[in-house]
Amino acid sequence: MSEVGEAYARDGVVHLPGVLNAEALAGARAAYDWSLAHPGPLASNIRQASDATFYQDLYNPDCLTGYRAMLEASPIPALVADLWGSGPVWFMYEQVFLKEGGEARRTPWHQDSSYLAVAGEDLAVAWITFDPVPKADSLEFVRGSHRGRLYNGSRFELGDDTAPTHPRSSLPRLPDIEADRDRWDIVSWAVEPGDLIVFHPAVLHGGAPTHPGRRRRTLTLRFFGDQAVYEPREGGAGPRVAGFHERMVAGEPFRDPGFLQLRV
Repeated sequence: MSEVGEAYARDGVVHLPGVLNAEALAGARAAYDWSLAHPGPLASNIRQASDATFYQDLYNPDCLTGYRAMLEASPIPALVADLWGSGPVWFMYEQVFLKEGGEARRTPWHQDSSYLAVAGEDLAVAWITFDPVPKADSLEFVRGSHRGRLYNGSRFELGDDTAPTHPRSSLPRLPDIEADRDRWDIVSWAVEPGDLIVFHPAVLHGGAPTHPGRRRRTLTLRFFGDQAVYEPREGGAGPRVAGFHERMVAGEPFRDPGFLQLRV
């Protein structure tokens, strides 16, 4: 395993500066713009205490119409495979965010794995920004937390970032990390367009607010590899591939023809 792969396995997150050249960044931006122009059924504006925009969209069933060419040309699948130390890479789904127009709330601390029916070592979320983001306003991570407890999801409720997505789930409620930040090993980076942050979906993470006069446009791409297994979640979490959950058994390799394979 490479040195950066060892850091990924240990910390659950790595910052890869300048790994997207102009062509790769333009392809990612074109995919992001496609998503904004073609909202999917799960597109939404997350509630704010201000009039700021906090828009997200994910799991667009027509995603590959706007994303396939970019994904097949992108260096990201090879970078992800290097982090895992294994070859096969499949694309799971996309998610886009737009924060602008005022003081947008911070993204609550959460783990993506709480919402996903998948577990294992070969999982990665690639986070791409199209705007420079200073360290103080960037995405933050609790280093190594992908090795710890899996918590209930956050339902992004105003006034209570830890309010659980599924109150009757056996997963414990999220801790109030913002109320006791010194207790946690929090890491973040200033990022520029062309940088990549890659993190394991089980790592605790959250995003700082966006302030008046600033805009944050980000794209996340989720991937899985050989060492990924189906792990059903209470509440019926994704992915939304037709018939997927009916075909899968807990502990089986996470596979389906509905996912685009990018590396063999």
